[in-house]
Amino acid sequence: MHISELDTPAVLIDLDIAERNLRRVADYASAHKLRLRPHTKTHKIPAIGRRQIELGAAGLTVAKTTEAEVMLEANPQELLIAYPVVGPKKLERLASLAGKTDISVSVDSVEAARGISEAASAHGVTVGILAEFDAGLHRVGVAGAEALLQLVRHIATMPGLEFRGIAFYPGHIKDLNTGIGAELGELDAAVTSATELLELNGYQVRVVSGGSTPTLFQSHCVRRLNEIRPGTYIFNDRNTWLSGACSQDDCAVSVLTTVVSTAVRGQVIIDGGSKTFSSDRCVVADVAGFGYFPEAPQAILTKMNEEHGFVSVAETDRNWRVGERVRVMPNHVCVVMNLHPEVYGIRGERVEQIWTVKGRGKLQ
Repeated sequence: MHISELDTPAVLIDLDIAERNLRRVADYASAHKLRLRPHTKTHKIPAIGRRQIELGAAGLTVAKTTEAEVMLEANPQELLIAYPVVGPKKLERLASLAGKTDISVSVDSVEAARGISEAASAHGVTVGILAEFDAGLHRVGVAGAEALLQLVRHIATMPGLEFRGIAFYPGHIKDLNTGIGAELGELDAAVTSATELLELNGYQVRVVSGGSTPTLFQSHCVRRLNEIRPGTYIFNDRNTWLSGACSQDDCAVSVLTTVVSTAVRGQVIIDGGSKTFSSDRCVVADVAGFGYFPEAPQAILTKMNEEHGFVSVAETDRNWRVGERVRVMPNHVCVVMNLHPEVYGIRGERVEQIWTVKGRGKLQ
């Protein structure tokens, strides 16, 4: 199938770029003796998860129990749910999953750990636990090594649980253009302190799990880190590019759209709005728009209604016509993938693969 046969809006994945990204990270993890357990939140497609495993990933990471159910199709040796599992229905699903593959969950509270313990015990299964600490994003995770130790002490007494290590997410480190040496040094010190305190108190910390796409290739600078969970790296996006974590040539995804109106001078409307693109803005404060136009860099996707993308074209030098097609690189690809039921793998102008996004909408 030729790209011209696709209806719009359509998510296009450059297969050559995506494969190159996968191999680069697999090679990096191997070279630095880091376990790679990639987060599937970006692609949400079991077949791609299977490809990550074929290239050496030790397992896969998800955020929700329903995502884990989907990713069983990739036949992973292990799954990490990197999100507190709280609530009876979720705990039922978790216990069922633990009977099908090796499952770990990251938690930051005694309450979450207790719920998992009770569900695991009731079903006669064991769930691995990573105790999570706050590395600086202030989203989830206990504050400091001492609080982490207290959490682990509680976890170690609970039936049905196996303490396996610690987890963190350095999502506060985003802009590599300004230099991140000091932030990485602080992160290294925090991870070392937490790990050593647990070990001094007799706990074996087998897994030290962290990392993000922006900090991906600096992961070896965090000395006690032995597992990384990047997600966006497979496709990258405008924000990954603007943060300095990749080049424009490393961005594999664009959204094919159609110009549907040129009625307003200096503006065109494309058939992709908030139901097509992420509402995330650029990580770099002085860069405008909800996406980047590789074929018209001066165009700016200034705002969106559900079905309308408002594009300022006053500074462009092309003659925009109703019916023409234009590609847009999204700011945040993970959200875009969650909005589309199907995506298209391409080489050049040919569509070679059509994937159902099986993990989209898996919120529980």
